[in-house]
Amino acid sequence: MHDSENPRESIEEFGARADTWLSTSIPPRWKSERGALSTSESDAIRRDWDRTLSEAGFAGLSLPKEFGGQGMGLAEEVAFHVLAAKAQAPDGLARIGKILTAPLLVRFGTVAQQARYLPKILNGEEIWCQGFSEPTAGSDLASIASRATRVSGGYHIRGRKTWTSFVQHADRCLMLVQTDEQAPRYKNLSLFLVDMRQAGVTVDDIRQISGAVHFAEVQFTDVFVSDDDRVGADGEGWKLAMSILSDERGGAEAATRYVEIRSDIDALLETCGDRPDLAAELSALDIRAEALRWHLSKVVDLEGEQGEAFLRAVSVLKVVWSELWQDVTRAGWRAGNPDDREHWRFQYLESRSASIYSGTNEIQRNIMAERVLGLPR
Repeated sequence: MHDSENPRESIEEFGARADTWLSTSIPPRWKSERGALSTSESDAIRRDWDRTLSEAGFAGLSLPKEFGGQGMGLAEEVAFHVLAAKAQAPDGLARIGKILTAPLLVRFGTVAQQARYLPKILNGEEIWCQGFSEPTAGSDLASIASRATRVSGGYHIRGRKTWTSFVQHADRCLMLVQTDEQAPRYKNLSLFLVDMRQAGVTVDDIRQISGAVHFAEVQFTDVFVSDDDRVGADGEGWKLAMSILSDERGGAEAATRYVEIRSDIDALLETCGDRPDLAAELSALDIRAEALRWHLSKVVDLEGEQGEAFLRAVSVLKVVWSELWQDVTRAGWRAGNPDDREHWRFQYLESRSASIYSGTNEIQRNIMAERVLGLPR
């Protein structure tokens, strides 16, 4: 294993090392039988992949070393996701914990929370989900209705969360709930680390129009969470949630999607690039993919500026990649190649949700209008 204590490794050297490791480490069954694997077989490989990444030193690349990370940066995180996507590596089950929970705990968690949760997040032992959206509170996150009521030693949580990823596997939930109905808007929310393996948690799958099941709706009935598992103080939930959403809209997801989009555009250019009815459209999509690559680089350059500049950049990035993906899948479906028809049908339907999750594109445009262009509310 590489000596990650060497501070002189360049991004090029890191990329070469990661590429070499990926070429020999992806499970053979994943590469040869992926389409034929059952859900349980696929999940087992994805869970093992999280452990493999940890053992090889490719988990927590941008987290500080004192918290179990590799002490690198967002550039290495993005580079690794690009290389992993090109190599068709598994998508582990520990993604929410690594991308959202771990950075949050590094910035705002107590010493006890960091010691308790970070090691198991990084080695994939504990899987996390995110409990933000509700049936009546998606884009307007501040209007969530789930409540945490004070009891001895902690709180009882009642309410419902929806569009919850990885919940079928989750041991813990990063949950935003209302703790004070008398407090003003944005000051009445708190953030908790909730045990999902206790009584009172009911999970109902949500099947998407593509046929895939990525999300679920979750009912919480008097689910206990201790004072020790509140992040920050009562009423600080909104501030912490905004920090989490910046991480969610950042480089890792966009890097993976960029590789998929670039691959699909290249395939279309090769098979349909000379067709008069598609040539101009495919050329425009090709240019937009290059713009996406440059914008992803811009987000990486803004690493450390977890303020307005970074928030603006990731909001633009989310809109750019999600709408490009949708337009590429639309072009692929219109191309009408019988051999690729099932691929494009699935991709087209799957991409519909991309402009909704992680904050709708309408919300991202509001952010851009107010914080980039300076327009009045």
